[in-house]
Amino acid sequence: MGKIDDRLAEIGVEIPEAAAPVANYVGYVQSGNMVFVSGQVTIDNGEFKFIGKVGEDYTVEEGAEAARLCGINIIAQVKAACGGDLDRVTRVVKLGGFVNAPVSFTDHPKVINGCSDLMVEVFGDKGRHARFAMGAGSLPLNVAVEVDAVFEIE
Repeated sequence: MGKIDDRLAEIGVEIPEAAAPVANYVGYVQSGNMVFVSGQVTIDNGEFKFIGKVGEDYTVEEGAEAARLCGINIIAQVKAACGGDLDRVTRVVKLGGFVNAPVSFTDHPKVINGCSDLMVEVFGDKGRHARFAMGAGSLPLNVAVEVDAVFEIE
């Protein structure tokens, strides 16, 4: 176990096997030392969670929890890209967050903080990243949140 695995154990986060894509794409693409992770949704142990809209079906805090779950699934994809060695991560470069929300909802950044906070909690300063957070009228399978990511690895 490396430093990142130790950190995950310390904070009580278990990283699952990387989820298989549900359509015609791959979970991640590595180009040079960059890993581009496809949008990860709120799936936990093969079951979709947080189905519905933040601001209607879920609070901002619950939305942040959903974004954290997306972050766990992002880390699973990166772990696969790194051959199981998360210590190869040199930087979380960028996150892109989509929140399934009504038109009047404006707290998208607070929701995506659930994923951003996880990245910093796990990777420390290497987890600080550029980001966007935006609303969507709907997301695939009606999940509440979807987040994609770009990582730099050794």
